[in-house]
Amino acid sequence: MLRCPAPPQGTRLSAGEVLNYPAARLFVDRASAAGHRDDLTDEDAEILVQICGKLDGIALAIELAAARVGLYGLREMAALLDSRLQLEWRGRRTAPPRQQTLGATLDWSFGLIGENERIVFLRLAVFAGHFTLKGAIAVAAKEATPEDRVIEALEQLVAKSLVSSQPDGASRRYRLLDATRAYAMQKLADGGEANTIARRHACYVQRTLEAGLTAQGGGGQVSRSQERAGLLADSRAALAWSYAHDDGADLRVPLAGSCTGLFVELNLLNEARIWSDRALAMLDDADRGGRWELELQSTLGHAFMFTERNSEQAEAALRRGLEIAQALGDHANTFRLLSRLNMFYRRTGGYRHLVPTARHAERIARLIGDTAGIAGSKALLGVSYHLAGDQAEAQAHLDEGMRDDAALRGTQPGHFAYSRTPQIPLARVLWLRGYPDRALECVLPLVGASAPRDVVMHCIALCWSASVFGWVGDWSAVETMSTRLATHASMHGLVPYEAVATGFRAQTMIAHGEAIGGIDLLRSALPRLHADRYELYMSAFAADLSSGLVSLGRLAEGAQVLHETIDRVEQEGGAFDMPELLRLRGELEAQSGKLDAAEASLVASAELAEQQGALSWRLRTEMSLARLRERQGVRDPREQLAKTYTRFSEGFETADLKAARLMLNPPSP
Repeated sequence: MLRCPAPPQGTRLSAGEVLNYPAARLFVDRASAAGHRDDLTDEDAEILVQICGKLDGIALAIELAAARVGLYGLREMAALLDSRLQLEWRGRRTAPPRQQTLGATLDWSFGLIGENERIVFLRLAVFAGHFTLKGAIAVAAKEATPEDRVIEALEQLVAKSLVSSQPDGASRRYRLLDATRAYAMQKLADGGEANTIARRHACYVQRTLEAGLTAQGGGGQVSRSQERAGLLADSRAALAWSYAHDDGADLRVPLAGSCTGLFVELNLLNEARIWSDRALAMLDDADRGGRWELELQSTLGHAFMFTERNSEQAEAALRRGLEIAQALGDHANTFRLLSRLNMFYRRTGGYRHLVPTARHAERIARLIGDTAGIAGSKALLGVSYHLAGDQAEAQAHLDEGMRDDAALRGTQPGHFAYSRTPQIPLARVLWLRGYPDRALECVLPLVGASAPRDVVMHCIALCWSASVFGWVGDWSAVETMSTRLATHASMHGLVPYEAVATGFRAQTMIAHGEAIGGIDLLRSALPRLHADRYELYMSAFAADLSSGLVSLGRLAEGAQVLHETIDRVEQEGGAFDMPELLRLRGELEAQSGKLDAAEASLVASAELAEQQGALSWRLRTEMSLARLRERQGVRDPREQLAKTYTRFSEGFETADLKAARLMLNPPSP
């Protein structure tokens, strides 16, 4: 079969660039001859690239499809090519019979190859994507077709263009062309061997993915990850077959356990949630408490948390997974489950649980003795102390984690400490500790990644970077972060982060004086976050809502929102932003004429900020206290503000420090 060079898939090319490829030119020429318009827009070009890819550049297939584009339209034609209909399309009547349909051409080619090649060719059709020689042998070789005959047949099929081959490092990858695969699958079914080969294929997928799960750490991490990622299409096909056919019933749980781990690695969290939930529903007694329940529970809790809500179901799955991991003495999964539980408690505001789970994870990492794992445990401890309100301890652990950050960045998906970077929380801790410039330096690399390795960690980086930008008063950067977060979350089905993006957008509007619009957005975002039990950002957004209401003169409503927020945080044992909440309460009390209550709130805020090692909160509170003391007629009301200001060594062009400098050195009247 004659093949024409086709435009590469997955690239955005203009119409002119697409027409530089012979396959695209042939399609347009034949479509024009059949009466279809010959002008090609850039939007049409994108669809044409897909069509040429689906037809594998086969000249006859392109001619047959192009002749019908006037009947169906370009977009509909692309959809039709996913069916077997293309095999029956008829070409020119004057052509030889074997060239009048693609099916006839394949029949003719099939008749020219030997029996052994036919058997192997049909069996290889079960692969939904590229496959390796090892995969070909696993699926096609049996007693009547030994390995050497499979290898010989594969060589002949490549030589005769029925199977394509391309280099992949030191080895090669193979693939049946889409049109020939559809033809071979039908032949396989007609011969009664489809389910037998599909089972072999499912077993091969499961064994290969399981081996990748077991072989964590050590050398060859990159090649193992690439091999696993290459099985995505086959994983989906194997799962679909095993859950649709009784012949695959015994494979369903181990196959789902293996595949859902891959889905998490590839950031396909919705698929991971759906398949893990489905497999857990059919666990039998033999599977309970074992390896596969551990994998499925861990995946379900993780995926549910990010795609649905921080529900009791998610927590129960993570706790059950941890119970099994500890019973099995599986240290790597124990660390992974502790890390995921820590994330759950961060999101739900259960800050009292953070340090104990992080300490436990650190002990496990030291038992494993893995450098990246120990660095990951330091990141976990750092973020836990940060949120619990001990910034000095947080910085110490994060700095320690950063010393081995190269080991963390070198981990591949599947490693138990993958994506536990200390850099994300370190930026916030540095600002709180009184190092605004260093905080910004820490943030910039986090938000510059155009193709993040882990979509969840990228969301967290955008959120926490937005908070740092807001603290330094760079509201245009906050707006940019919120837009990117909304787009990224929507693209990957991470629904809870969409509400967070709305909150940051509202925060920006209120900061710009658009209080009514900002309040409306927060009134929609906060109930969504509460319904999702997503408390991590609730206190900051509630404080913004209170400030927005107060700016409109709605003091009572603002006070009520702030009062409820402080009560909720206190019930959880306090948090890193309690000094700021107390400061805002003091400001509101002063505005209401309750000067004694305001002083008590502000003094409590200053003391707590000092206790937490949060110099930046202390500076804000001292500015509020200076204004209050001036109203009270206190002599030298800015004395403590001046002392606090001198403790800073950087960040003098950020919003708070500029405001403090202006208070200390007011312009002459």
